[in-house]
Amino acid sequence: MIPAKLEYGDEIRVIAPSSSLSRVRTDIYEQALAYLQSQGFKVTFSKNSREMDEFLSSAIKSRVDDIHEAFLDKNVKMVITCIGGFNVNQILPRLDYDIIKNNPKILCGFSDITALLHAIYARTGLVTYHGPHFCTFGFDKEAEYTQSYFFKAVMNNSDFMIKPSQNSKQYYIIQEGKCEGTILGGNLCTLNLLQGTPYMPNLSDKILFIEDDNIMGDYFVPEFDRNLQSLLQVYGADTIRGIIFGRFDSTCKLDENVIRKIISNKISSNIPVVFGVDFGHVFPMITFPIGGKVKISAKGQEVIINIFNVE
Repeated sequence: MIPAKLEYGDEIRVIAPSSSLSRVRTDIYEQALAYLQSQGFKVTFSKNSREMDEFLSSAIKSRVDDIHEAFLDKNVKMVITCIGGFNVNQILPRLDYDIIKNNPKILCGFSDITALLHAIYARTGLVTYHGPHFCTFGFDKEAEYTQSYFFKAVMNNSDFMIKPSQNSKQYYIIQEGKCEGTILGGNLCTLNLLQGTPYMPNLSDKILFIEDDNIMGDYFVPEFDRNLQSLLQVYGADTIRGIIFGRFDSTCKLDENVIRKIISNKISSNIPVVFGVDFGHVFPMITFPIGGKVKISAKGQEVIINIFNVE
């Protein structure tokens, strides 16, 4: 199920299903709002978005109500999360997925929002988008790259190629190969929270886009290693068609050589594996559809990643 594309003049609703909007710095908030308004969009905020408790988010009921209201509001054409956090999985059992299924629209976010994106895709079939939060538009670092791929994904019907940003400069081929299929993925540790629940999509024949942030400090690499191992032991993972790894903060100490060692005993050698694509907890970032289609070719020094945009 494919949501209608965003058009200039449409209303974008900002929600806070994880951490509160109150956590977003005032200067970032103002710059993000000014940018989206300058592009011709009407930006509105869910009524409970600034509510904040000791867990840095609003109450479960408040977050659920805000999501339902955003999808039920006929004037809202896109729903975007304000920021990530740690507890969006609390709300998954409380959501009325029929409301979302009967009122399909674009939903975009990343990090902790990975759980929400996949739960909605698994329960409704609605294609969701792994991409910027509202607050992302308040940062300047290669902002044009982030903005460009966001609009390519949510406003245009034509397919688009993913190219390296100035910051990444190149992608690294860990394993050569070609594949085509449906995208799942995002924040690895968050996606793993869905294992064994009704909110985990089937991994069979999927292409994984994987990133993670460094909340483990010096233990990041072994934590990432075991989290990836866990994901690849989920039913259907033995038939995955390819893996695209995002970019990682320098404190993660995770480069193409470490990734090569990590995957050496985990996956088939005949599927493409690419490292360093522009998504994750770094700037800039691409936007890609969860449940959307991608075609990948990795050979020699050339990486081709083609997103089949949805109409």
